[in-house]
Amino acid sequence: MAMQVALGVCRVNPSPLMTIKNVSVRCLATQASPKSKAVQDKTGKNIVFVDGVRTPFLPSGTGYQKLMPHELARHALLNLSRRTGIPREAVQYIVYGTVIQEVKTSNIARDSALCAGFSERIPAHTVTHACLSSCQAITSGIGLIASGAYDVVVAGGVETMSDVPIRLNRNLRSILLKMNKAKTPMAKLKLLASFSPKYLAPELPAVAEFTSGETMGKSADRLSAAFTVSRQEQDDYARRSHQLAHEAHEKGYLTDIVPFPIPGSSKVISRDEGVRVSDPEKLAKLKPAFIKPHGTVTAANASFLTDGASASIIMPEKKAKELGVKPKAYLRDYIYVSQDPVHQLLLGPAYAIPEVLARAGLTMQDIDVWEIHEAFAGQILANLKAMDSDWFAKTHMNRSEKVGVPDLAKWNTWGGSLSIGHPFAATGVRLVSHAANRLIKEGGRYALVAACAAGGQGVGMIIERHPDA
Repeated sequence: MAMQVALGVCRVNPSPLMTIKNVSVRCLATQASPKSKAVQDKTGKNIVFVDGVRTPFLPSGTGYQKLMPHELARHALLNLSRRTGIPREAVQYIVYGTVIQEVKTSNIARDSALCAGFSERIPAHTVTHACLSSCQAITSGIGLIASGAYDVVVAGGVETMSDVPIRLNRNLRSILLKMNKAKTPMAKLKLLASFSPKYLAPELPAVAEFTSGETMGKSADRLSAAFTVSRQEQDDYARRSHQLAHEAHEKGYLTDIVPFPIPGSSKVISRDEGVRVSDPEKLAKLKPAFIKPHGTVTAANASFLTDGASASIIMPEKKAKELGVKPKAYLRDYIYVSQDPVHQLLLGPAYAIPEVLARAGLTMQDIDVWEIHEAFAGQILANLKAMDSDWFAKTHMNRSEKVGVPDLAKWNTWGGSLSIGHPFAATGVRLVSHAANRLIKEGGRYALVAACAAGGQGVGMIIERHPDA
């Protein structure tokens, strides 16, 4: 491949290897190897993923718009207990993720658990790791179990983008706080005199990267340009995601969903409502959403703002046997990575995948199921092209040769975040649940979960199908 430096990454000429047309994909890694490798248990506990559930994922501003985050989380937690048959009193610790914090529930893990009827004696804490938050919840649970502190841990995440906190102007906040401390009428009048009408302009939650001031959409546009990912490639990949998600719904594969009855109405939501299979011609007519007029990222090939919650339960295999439950998978290994947040913001999977494979002693060919977070179609295709580039491997990854391309016939075959939706902190559990369920459905042994996140971070996780699943 001919290539040249661009935007701190690389520019790779388009390759037929990565072209996606009409949901068919050509790739390198098509030869399956015998699954005789055993991944070492590093915790001494053989920690298992028993099961995971989630609410249907909905575009923000729709069915969940009148609900608060803890109400969605409560539903996931309640149904996790019902689904697994594990009594709430058996849970010893709860870790929950969220990104855009609701100020009324400062520790949403604790507040949601109490609302779901979990004992007040069960400690809980909230984590935030951008789009990796519920992966962080799971791996925090792994750490708690590995240390011997607890056996039964619930991990999940929730995000409600329909009602995000909007703050008063910083100058107005300052006046109000000082007013509360002013002791004399003259002091209060002096503060009021400093007021300006422009202080009434509210402060919306930041949608830009802290380090670069750039929106993730613009970064995805630049990344797509750097790896010469065309608009048509992105639209084709997005259409693939929606088509596969639609088929998974129709075939009843998405069993992690627990229907959500909307309070105060007779409506029950039972499926993800962002899945749309559009004609290629309609996708091609959409205008660029971020870099205008020449950008390639549109509303159709980017993940959308989403509301939803998820929850899972993990424990040592020995404890699962004691409780009489059949786990779905072993949680074998994981790694978090970080890189340049300006030029490589969304390349987390390209870095995390080879790292976690090496830690587990596996190769690409050993992976039967790939569940990778789709922030943008261009981001996914750029990661795949980075993994298929010797230059990128040598220049940025300290590797002697390229990582290679996964078998895309095993890649997000039930759809992904582009179609299912992406409630920031809930997606991690969704990825792991789908990976475990696909291993069972497809008869595989190993799955790899990976995702990118704000700040130039990423995660890679290896799970193995449990023999009793």
